[in-house]
Amino acid sequence: MTAAASAALLLAAAAGCGDVDDGGASGKTGTAGRGGTLTVFAAASLTETFGALGKVFEAAHPGVKVRFGFGGSSTLAQQITQGAPADVFAAASPATMKTVTDGGDAAGTPQVFTRNRLVIAVPENDPGKVRKLADLSRPGLKVVLCAVQVPCGAAAEKALGAAGVEVEPASREQDVKAVLTKVSLDEADAGLVYRTDARAASGKVKGIEFPESAQAINDYPIVEVAKAPHSALAKEFIGLVLGPRGRDALTRAGFEAP
Repeated sequence: MTAAASAALLLAAAAGCGDVDDGGASGKTGTAGRGGTLTVFAAASLTETFGALGKVFEAAHPGVKVRFGFGGSSTLAQQITQGAPADVFAAASPATMKTVTDGGDAAGTPQVFTRNRLVIAVPENDPGKVRKLADLSRPGLKVVLCAVQVPCGAAAEKALGAAGVEVEPASREQDVKAVLTKVSLDEADAGLVYRTDARAASGKVKGIEFPESAQAINDYPIVEVAKAPHSALAKEFIGLVLGPRGRDALTRAGFEAP
């Protein structure tokens, strides 16, 4: 399902009911005050799903805007520890979340809200004739991976190691969307991306499942940032993500239950 279609469905679900929160402190959204901008830092792989949930949140909070900062989790975590003003942080791995918690920049304990696994992304015409993970080691095949310090890169290394496959990437990108872009533009024959990203780019790339992905599944934690400018709204947004509507949106996008 496209991001636009997901947003439409979620907005329809929100219509006619004053609450979209399924687990926040108040039990209902719309109680955290009027106006303001909620800033959410989130892993790049959450772009489509969180974008749709942001529209639902805004519909239930007249005057409130949700501003997202999407990118590599390690970069976002570093920005938070350096004082970037954010209300919520959703990371693509516990390791990158630990940067924030170790720095004393999390308000409370992070909660895992979903999981994700890798697929091999290839252009629609699949010029490299890729069928399995071992194919990525073929000479002459242009493969793009995430940088090892970001969750998609760490997961790729773990999956390749589990399969005993060695790959010399043509480039390492700072987040999964950058890998996906290179594949979709035929600048690479293949890349390792999350299943959800391949699904969101359906029609531009094909996602090839491989069994070794089970050895490198990423948990996604979410937390309110310490000294959040809009703490009450942050709690309500986290409640939306953790609740039934958030779980449904994530499942439709291809994420897995934690």
